[in-house]
Amino acid sequence: QVQLVESGGGSVQPGGSLRLSCAASGSLFSITAMNWYRQAPGKQRELVATITRGGSTNYADSVKGRFTVSRDNAKDTVYLQMNSLKAEDTAVYLCNARANLFAMDYYYWGHGTQVTVSS
Repeated sequence: QVQLVESGGGSVQPGGSLRLSCAASGSLFSITAMNWYRQAPGKQRELVATITRGGSTNYADSVKGRFTVSRDNAKDTVYLQMNSLKAEDTAVYLCNARANLFAMDYYYWGHGTQVTVSS
């Protein structure tokens, strides 16, 4: 089992920045990748950024060059630095962990944190 708790959301003006945090606990040794998703009202959940156990990162085209995913292994925390925020970035942001145990993948979710970009 993996438990995830997000924090850092809030309201910001267009062009502003926020940093989201995802604190993980539990069977962390089984985690193979950490992901940030977002879900806006009336839209499908979107994969925003990924960081693998090996440190590789990947981003949705819509956030490339503006968002950066990173991690602090000492704190068991993954971050999403969001710069140059746009109104269309408004969504609930959810942390997700992909874990592998006995050759089976498991997915764990946090409860999400709201990000609102508005003037």
